[in-house]
Amino acid sequence: MSDNELGLFLRLRREAVTPADVGLPTGPRRRTPGLRRAELATVAGVSVEYVTRLEQGRDRRPSAPVLSALADVLRLSPSERVHLHRLAKGADPGFSCMGGAGPNRVVRPAVRAVLDRLEPAPAVLLNRLCEILTCTDAYRRLAGPIGLLDGSRPNLARFVFTDPRARTAYPDWNRVADEQVAWLKAGPGCSDVHVAALVDELTVSSGAEFAGRLEALPGLPKASDVTRMAHPEVGELRLAYETLELPADDDQRIVVHLPADSATTAALDRLAGRHPGSLRAV
Repeated sequence: MSDNELGLFLRLRREAVTPADVGLPTGPRRRTPGLRRAELATVAGVSVEYVTRLEQGRDRRPSAPVLSALADVLRLSPSERVHLHRLAKGADPGFSCMGGAGPNRVVRPAVRAVLDRLEPAPAVLLNRLCEILTCTDAYRRLAGPIGLLDGSRPNLARFVFTDPRARTAYPDWNRVADEQVAWLKAGPGCSDVHVAALVDELTVSSGAEFAGRLEALPGLPKASDVTRMAHPEVGELRLAYETLELPADDDQRIVVHLPADSATTAALDRLAGRHPGSLRAV
């Protein structure tokens, strides 16, 4: 993982904003995708030298007003703004907002009760290492046949990058792989020793497929989207997922899957042996 996540995030977001987005003329002969550093600096009201220092990691302590000005120009969403401020706070080597706390593998009874109430939806509880802590029976029927739940401590990121079955199970494997790396980079990222150990493991076992994403992705996973799964028993599924973040003390998230079309609704009903229509497509 880059030791300059703040600079990487700023550069990637700068390259995603066009001059027209900020009211500047495009002009001919542009080799830079998105905004030039000078254009970002001008609109944000800072010097181009300062933007360069931030992107190159030579200055890692921008003030809150500077971060806000950059966020405005880069058209950051609320979650991206929070991520930007977290990156600035955690830029010092060795800093981790988690301290020395290990990944939480304890499932509170109330959280388990929530999962019980989510049946018949496929839902899973994950911690910051992407470890699967518990899940609904519907998720077990979904994930068990593809091999995701094998082993004593199944891990979604490890499955995606190290199990050859994952590329068959996820037709859009590249998108799924991007999301897993983004989750590992979110929050404390590699400043957390436990995340760093998993990142080192996957860098060795998966090589460029994993390491390249570490250096190229800004580390902001999607909380909701639609993913495809090729299930060995009922065929291709289109699943809309929603991520529910638990309180900071839990350091866990629930991911709930719902059918994204009527064919997936029928397929999930067949998996559960239910009458059609128990879950409705979204």
